Amino acid sequence: MTLLLVGCTLALCAWVGVLVAPHQPHRMRERLEADDSAPADLSAVTVLIPARDEADVIGRTLAALSRQGRGLAAVVVDDQSGDGTAAVATAAAHGLDLTIVRGEPLPPGWAGKLWALEQGLCLVDRPYVLLLDADIELGSCFVPVLLREAQARGASLVSIMAELRCETFWERLLTPAFVFFFKLLYPFAWSNDPRKRTAAAAGGCMLVRTATLRAVGGFGAIRGALIDDCTLAGVLKRAAPPIWLGVSRSVRSLRAYPSLGDFWAMVSRSAFTQLRQSSVLLLTTTLLMIVFLLAPIAATFCGDIAITATGSAAWLAMSVAYSPVVRFYRLGLFWALTLPLAAALFLAMTWSSAFHYWGGTHGRWKSRSYDASLGQR
Repeated sequence: MTLLLVGCTLALCAWVGVLVAPHQPHRMRERLEADDSAPADLSAVTVLIPARDEADVIGRTLAALSRQGRGLAAVVVDDQSGDGTAAVATAAAHGLDLTIVRGEPLPPGWAGKLWALEQGLCLVDRPYVLLLDADIELGSCFVPVLLREAQARGASLVSIMAELRCETFWERLLTPAFVFFFKLLYPFAWSNDPRKRTAAAAGGCMLVRTATLRAVGGFGAIRGALIDDCTLAGVLKRAAPPIWLGVSRSVRSLRAYPSLGDFWAMVSRSAFTQLRQSSVLLLTTTLLMIVFLLAPIAATFCGDIAITATGSAAWLAMSVAYSPVVRFYRLGLFWALTLPLAAALFLAMTWSSAFHYWGGTHGRWKSRSYDASLGQR
């Protein structure tokens, strides 16, 4: 009981610390939304889309690009799709200046997405390249806002975390928690501060200065990275700060994760990589999540008045910290109370990722598996 009381006291202090921290990692303050008054000339931007078996979503993605403004060009790299992705993309262009590249076989040492982007980069001859996932639908006239933000900040990278789908029970339970944990791990305010070492990005929507990207070696500089967005953010922040990361409802992911299995596969493919494949970090993360997220629940129902009060206060504090993300996803505040359950599932996914790694699979992406040396399996 004493150990539980100590754990809950630590949890309470930690969550209160999150709430009062000057950088406010739990808040959704870094917002960027579409603006009808934004300039419409996009002749400085090429959109680069890696696409592997994306026929079900790429039509909507390209249709949204056609509503962005004048002069926008797009390059789709068809990464050896087997579902007719290229044909769907061609039919959906609607006057967009679109080039489709047939992807070459994946060479050793490359992650699939980065190899696709590297092939497309060869065709980019404009000052800015927008790296866009094939499942990302942009609100009308959002690219001009993104461009204006990059120019105003003098940023080498402006990245937007998309609004993920949040419709089924499992998406409502896990999607906001996924975003919340990412924000705690990579506080946006620190990433956006050129004086801080923290660097993060959201790979679905990243506007990059082309010259800077080429100056750091293009995608070849990070060719083996499975968490490519944050890796690229780190390279660009060191080479040409500042970078900027925000969230937006004008950037929407069409990717569905309707079941627990779908979400599990998405998280477990790279969760252990996030911990640098370190068993020490895995055990440390497990201990911290038990203390800060799970112990307060056990304490709330233990029956001891002091421990129950401390555990309940910690649970309330973590729910208050979680509530801005819950509200962003238009969910009732009841869902803020479910963070411990989501945390337990994410912890299990991380251990699953570790077991896959120990079994010889370094990661997965789009039906590709990689061994520890990033050779394709």
